[in-house]
Amino acid sequence: MPDYTLEDIAKLAGVSRATVSRVVNEHPNVSEKMRLRVQEVIQETGYQPNLMARSLVSQRTKLIGLVIPRGVHGFFTDPYFPKLIEGISQACNQYGYTLTLSLFFSDKDERELLPRVTQKGLLDGIIVQATGLGNQSSIISQWGVPFIFAGRPMGISDVSYVDVDNRAGAYSAIAHLAHLGYNKIATVTGALNTTVGADRLEGYRQAIQERNLELDENLIAEADFTEFGAYFAAKKLLKQSPEAIFVASDTMALGVIKAIKEEGLLIPDDIALVGFDDLLSAAFLGTQLTTVRQPIGKFGFKAVEMLLDIIENGPQPPRRVIFDTELVIRESCGSPFPYGN
Repeated sequence: MPDYTLEDIAKLAGVSRATVSRVVNEHPNVSEKMRLRVQEVIQETGYQPNLMARSLVSQRTKLIGLVIPRGVHGFFTDPYFPKLIEGISQACNQYGYTLTLSLFFSDKDERELLPRVTQKGLLDGIIVQATGLGNQSSIISQWGVPFIFAGRPMGISDVSYVDVDNRAGAYSAIAHLAHLGYNKIATVTGALNTTVGADRLEGYRQAIQERNLELDENLIAEADFTEFGAYFAAKKLLKQSPEAIFVASDTMALGVIKAIKEEGLLIPDDIALVGFDDLLSAAFLGTQLTTVRQPIGKFGFKAVEMLLDIIENGPQPPRRVIFDTELVIRESCGSPFPYGN
């Protein structure tokens, strides 16, 4: 196949070079008839526009960056992240953008490399996973590129973000366990230096207090959103003989289940269990896991739409979109009528 130029496409379509350029760069001042004619020739010839030249004309790279700051454990093993990236990627594909990924594994990486990622002209916009954002939060206002947070960032106000109602989700889990008659309810939290971990613990505390249940600090064990960390947190909690455990993520629930089994206990006969996320594994464990479902894919998709609104229309007042959660009742909570799927 020959390498067609912009001039070749213009000649084949019977239009000017400027018209082809406007079509390629999605300029609005082109008639629909002319646009379709040029696009048909482009499709027939397999013409590939010069993306660098196109970027110079449009001042857009058509690239969106996803930044995963330091301190995010289990990126390559936690099913949460693939679902988030799936939602983000679907939106990027739908709106004609390409997704890039930046991972930071240490404070040094984040300090030295994040300013490069956020420099003006490299990306059209950035989605920042709020969990684990470190000292770089102080330079957010200096970024030269539109951005939005996936998750509510800790210690930063006046920024746009998309999140789920983590407090309400945790609250619903405890409320259900209390409804089933459990009084001594423990929790394995996520990292409490993150809004996700802190908000889910707050939902737990609120539900316990409102139902006059035992609020004992010995029934609270912090982990780090990893199966390994949750295993050791559960080992500590099981010494308190809880009747039920709320775990702040399904990934951590796997570690808790391991600890419970090692104690010779049965779920839910001896101890009830509720997770958070509704990842694929939750429905396929030996005892199906009752969990709080969050729409991770929709969460990611919406983050892209909000970011594109900023890219297309310029700076805007901070906007927050919060998705509801849903309690999915399965076998592990001991409910006589599990209905989750």
